[in-house]
Amino acid sequence: MDDGSKKKARAMGDMRTGYGEALAELGSINKNVVVVGADTTQSLKTSLFGYKFPERFFNIGIAESNAVSIAAGLALAGKVAFVSTYAAFIPGKCVDQIRNAIAYPNLNVKIVASHAGLSVGPDGASHQQIEDMATMRAIPNMRVIAPADEHATRRLVFAIAESDGPCYMRLARPKSPLVYGDGNSFAIGSSNILRDGSDASILACGLMVAEALDAADTLAEEGISCRVIDMYSIKPIDADVIVRAARDTGAIVTAEEHNVLGGLGSAVAEVVCEHAPCVIRRVGVRDTFGESGEHEELLAKYGLKARDIANAVREAVRSKR
Repeated sequence: MDDGSKKKARAMGDMRTGYGEALAELGSINKNVVVVGADTTQSLKTSLFGYKFPERFFNIGIAESNAVSIAAGLALAGKVAFVSTYAAFIPGKCVDQIRNAIAYPNLNVKIVASHAGLSVGPDGASHQQIEDMATMRAIPNMRVIAPADEHATRRLVFAIAESDGPCYMRLARPKSPLVYGDGNSFAIGSSNILRDGSDASILACGLMVAEALDAADTLAEEGISCRVIDMYSIKPIDADVIVRAARDTGAIVTAEEHNVLGGLGSAVAEVVCEHAPCVIRRVGVRDTFGESGEHEELLAKYGLKARDIANAVREAVRSKR
């Protein structure tokens, strides 16, 4: 399917594999790391940690509320507790336990959920978590992270492990284009400028970062220069880079595989409104549930492709003028 963008061929990676392998490596370095799973340990590759460190690995079955509570108890005992399953279940089924047992006491629990967003595909609306970042961003003490690819996922596993306190990181189900090499750095509360530009800024997270780069390629051929920023840290957000983008380019487009309400677009708009008002457009799910379908078809139907980002940039640039 031609999506009207200037696509660059990229190698593909798997965020879940990156997560599982990074956990296994982290376990060799930090003996306090423990992992709790909820019957999805093969799918999320956390079983790689379990094979190496069975005494620090707890697969408790389909009991997600118990999983986060067990992780909280392990953190109280001085452990760095990772707890993982699908985003439809964590945070989907256990926000109360996350809020009161993890965030309120500010415990060192790392919630890493896969299968977020519309790209879950054929599993349909019940499993397509498009409100998880909004939910978790609103909980005090909780950090929210959305890696762009497998390499970013690997580095961010170490970053959240080294940062004390609760954190939520969302991963995508399908293989996705590699945006990064092995040498890039990541820090909680930061971002990465992947391309500079002067006419508009595209601020994206997760799978949408690769789409943003493709959109920028298309727009460059039209003479529109775009700055592309990977906003992998949703909370805390890199306000300084947002303000610079607003002042330098005068137009911002956000792109996320999430409801436009409460996620990256909302977080960026809050910063822009308070510190550097400019034209802003948000690309994301327009406050509706998804449906069953192949993930690329769903991203196209719900306006989450490079062509949709490019159209939003064109509109923003026109409005700026």
